[in-house]
Amino acid sequence: MTPNTAEAAPTPPIVIENVSEHVVQIRLDRPDRLNAMSVAMVTMLKDAAIRIGASTARVLMVRGTGRGFCAGADLKERSSMAAPERIAHNAAINDAINAVAQLPLVTIAVINGLALGGGCELALACDLRIAAAGVQIGLTESRIGVIPGAGGTQRLPRLIGVTRALEMMLTGEPVLAERAEAIGLVNSVVKPQLLDEHSRSLAELLATRSPSGLRTIKRLVYQGHELSLAEGLALEREGLVATLATADYAEGLAAFAEKRPPRFAGAQQS
Repeated sequence: MTPNTAEAAPTPPIVIENVSEHVVQIRLDRPDRLNAMSVAMVTMLKDAAIRIGASTARVLMVRGTGRGFCAGADLKERSSMAAPERIAHNAAINDAINAVAQLPLVTIAVINGLALGGGCELALACDLRIAAAGVQIGLTESRIGVIPGAGGTQRLPRLIGVTRALEMMLTGEPVLAERAEAIGLVNSVVKPQLLDEHSRSLAELLATRSPSGLRTIKRLVYQGHELSLAEGLALEREGLVATLATADYAEGLAAFAEKRPPRFAGAQQS
């Protein structure tokens, strides 16, 4: 008998799962490496985010397979790289995480396991974060002589304040999910066995809201955060005027009058 020399195709490190009509999940799928970010993974993550952003999805969940959410950059892979390759790897991680952060739809990090370094930065790039009880979350780069380089030094202080962010980054010590919730790093902490149910329920709830309204709220909050109060209020006014002309708002008014749930289509203009 001739031996079969064909090798099985490698498992893709990123899996896109359709949770429901308007909810999509990106699952990091390198459980043997705690979903550490290889060059192949971050390339696929960026491409997946771009495709989902162009789809009809209203909510994106990001989750890891196995014991980890994401352990950060794949340091085993990086250890064999020359300096230019390391820089390129970090740039690719930045591009992938920024692609998630720039999505107009609502994003939820489902932190099923440890989220360290770039894994924490990926979670920070999402709008909401739900964590399983007991998981560790942190920017641990100072332990190995480097700094957070995929948004951590900028997004973490904006989320939890300068002094707490500095403590986490300078010490390189992760915090447990319960502490992360107390300081505002995650929105809620649930029992591990309830994590998927809780996260999906939240995603499904968000998917029933006006897509154009969600996009506008997200844009106003992030843009306004960098402006003065007066400038932010002016931006909000512009957003409101545009929202009042949307098909979603017309549908919302009709649904209210008819005492039924709205059926939002997500159109920008009526």
